[in-house]
Amino acid sequence: MAEQPSEPRVTVEDHLETVRVRRVPRFGLFLVLGALLGVAVAGILTLAFHGTDQPSEIGVQYSAMQVFGFLALAGVAVGLGFGALVALVLDRTVGRRTREVRVDRERVRVEED
Repeated sequence: MAEQPSEPRVTVEDHLETVRVRRVPRFGLFLVLGALLGVAVAGILTLAFHGTDQPSEIGVQYSAMQVFGFLALAGVAVGLGFGALVALVLDRTVGRRTREVRVDRERVRVEED
């Protein structure tokens, strides 16, 4: 004779809690946007000044791509700092606005015999 499987016992715990909801800016996104802004500014400055038309004091003449590379290195560093600063300011101003929300927390446990 085949045994019938026993039915699992299900217990449900349910209670209301109050939690705080706070909006936070995504820091990684601000850092990436700041770095891209730095590269864009480096490109604009490179096109505006056309590299170097005259050799430097030690006799080296830089191409437009070399000038872009130098400016991009500095632009990315400044852009990262600027993006982080904007994210921190937004975190301080927007992060102060927290609100309390009531949530229904439910825990379901299934026990098989």
